Amino acid sequence: MAFAGHGERALHPVVSEVTERIRQRSHAGRQAYLAQIEAAIAAGPARPRLGCANLAHAFAACDDAGKAGLRGDAVSIGIVTAYNDMLSAHQPLERFPALIRVAAQEAGAVAQVAGGVPAMCDGITQGEPGMELSLFSRDVIALSTAVALSHNSFDAALCLGVCDKIVPGLLIGASRFGHLPFLFVPAGPMPSGLSNTEKSRLRQLAAEGKLDRAGLLDAEAKAYHAPGTCTFYGTANSNQMLMEIMGLHLPGASFVNPNTPLRDALTQAAVQRVVALAGAEALPLAHLLDERSYVNAIIGLLATGGSTNHTLHLLAMAAAIGITLTWQDFSDLSAVVPLLARIYPNGTADVNAFQAAGGMPVLIGFLLDAGLLHDDVQTVAGPGLARYRQRPLLDAAGKLAWHDMAAISLDRDVLRPVAEAFAADGGLKLLDGNLGRAVIKVSAVKPQHRLVEASARIFEDQAEFQAAFARGELEQDFIAVVRFQGPQANGMPELHKLTPPLGVLQDRGYHVALVTDGRMSGASGKVPAAIHVTPEAAAGGMLARLRDGDRLRLDAETGRLEVLLSDAELASRQPAACPPSPGGSGRELFGLFRRSVGSAEVGASIF
Repeated sequence: MAFAGHGERALHPVVSEVTERIRQRSHAGRQAYLAQIEAAIAAGPARPRLGCANLAHAFAACDDAGKAGLRGDAVSIGIVTAYNDMLSAHQPLERFPALIRVAAQEAGAVAQVAGGVPAMCDGITQGEPGMELSLFSRDVIALSTAVALSHNSFDAALCLGVCDKIVPGLLIGASRFGHLPFLFVPAGPMPSGLSNTEKSRLRQLAAEGKLDRAGLLDAEAKAYHAPGTCTFYGTANSNQMLMEIMGLHLPGASFVNPNTPLRDALTQAAVQRVVALAGAEALPLAHLLDERSYVNAIIGLLATGGSTNHTLHLLAMAAAIGITLTWQDFSDLSAVVPLLARIYPNGTADVNAFQAAGGMPVLIGFLLDAGLLHDDVQTVAGPGLARYRQRPLLDAAGKLAWHDMAAISLDRDVLRPVAEAFAADGGLKLLDGNLGRAVIKVSAVKPQHRLVEASARIFEDQAEFQAAFARGELEQDFIAVVRFQGPQANGMPELHKLTPPLGVLQDRGYHVALVTDGRMSGASGKVPAAIHVTPEAAAGGMLARLRDGDRLRLDAETGRLEVLLSDAELASRQPAACPPSPGGSGRELFGLFRRSVGSAEVGASIF
């Protein structure tokens, strides 16, 4: 891909310092990973070494052209797809394999669906038993990706996925086949429906009993109304931002709506690029991703106010290529990376408005011009992240081309340059204290709500909290402690059912906050929430020793999370026992995961 280029810029010293310490910390793991990959590269293409029966199985279902290509030296592209038609974000992927096969044939290659990976919808499982499988599905997807690629007959791969755990799982699995080139292919967001602000307002009314089920369902159906990704800036859209800023998408591909000529042209162009990366422009995934790629990912997350789920996922994704990230890296970068985007829940706009304001090309331009991104990285579009200043457009003849974008926002209420940032920092902070370590996102929390000192109310699941709210027992200042929600206890479900009632109580003038070893993700908002507390209660964490009425202090400004009790008093208490899993909805099958999973601070992974 041709590119005009931009001048070299000095890298911010904190970005440089954090990158270097990650490099040093990760040296042994990175060298071990690269040694494995280099051995696979040195062995050469795998398909010519397959036995005749193995190879015949590989092309048995192909047409004549495909059989001839795979018998010869055509590039073999494996498609790993997360398609299903229950997820609105993934339904458009149904058409992609056919588009890819045609584009591959035109490029002299052969494309086959190597395998599918599960893709559950967190929007459907919120507050339901299935949500306890959600985080673990990431590692299942990684395993499924490995199974799909284990046929060892591919020269390159395309990963089709969008939502919360799917993209991280695909990348973890792909990383173990890092001797191959990979390109990630997005599907795009649905057109805007009912605004996210109005949706949130109506949810709060329903929580107060002022809107009935029929009215709420009508509102939700107007918000989630078409194929494509949900338009709020949660984990799914944070995934798309990450893949682009890490150089794994084609430039400008993340937020183009599905089932449009431009979306189809980008999918076809992805095939052409991955064929080039398997041939003349050879670029294995392991040579594309390194510590600079992951620092860029963290910076993109901070600059856009992205999902806190990525304080788990990015750690696990980096570990798959031998790189060790920590929450301290996020916190230190957050102190110098300004908030440049206001996308719901950190503002009123949705991702379509962000795209209209300039989207990823303009955001990347702002960050590069400020020295806040590594430009000297490899990408699927070619060397240098400055290529991602370009926006894809179709000309009058329908031909796809990329054009340089000036770093100018078309809507400063949604996207701003560094000099006019919405906030001086990224709003993601590390909390520490005698309750353990946690993360908090404050980009949507008003300054007057960032310090809460109040009595604890202890709950062992969100249903208990909702019942207490419905009984009118929470009309007071308090800090809700929802414990035994960590990965070892029950798989670390998201706790979105807490958001409307907590918002109602804050709006009524009460000082409220949440402390939990569970997750809240990108849909968390205006109420301060200390999440991912580690050690979790089920692993001996101090949350298990708390009692109703204990005085807690959550200070997002100073980074403190503590119970105002002496160490002796805490040590003398008998910890509460973790409730047994009630089973059902497949939860029994994941006992091995709960017993094997690591802590949130290392990515909550079984690997």
